[in-house]
Amino acid sequence: MNLPPCDIMTCDEVVRNYLPQLRAELVCRLVEEKGISQAKVAKWMGISRAAVSQYMSRKRGSGEIYISMDLDDIIESWADGVITGEGSVTICDICRCVQKVNQITRKPK
Repeated sequence: MNLPPCDIMTCDEVVRNYLPQLRAELVCRLVEEKGISQAKVAKWMGISRAAVSQYMSRKRGSGEIYISMDLDDIIESWADGVITGEGSVTICDICRCVQKVNQITRKPK
């Protein structure tokens, strides 16, 4: 499937509507599945300990999103990058994956 070229409005929509849920998923995986303390996750991600707690309780990043196998792989790569400090996941990677699954496109004016 050919994805549309990068478009700032599409990326903005992904950042606003999907990234908070993906960050919550990432935080939960790091704490629950990988056994990393909330304090360490906060430090590694450059967010407050309170933000980690809010992601864990879904006060931040609430909402249902479909996590495809491709998106699951991206979240796992992101988690590995947070742990090792050698992140290789970009917003563009996430945006393209979400576009592919959800068919987010902008119509030309």
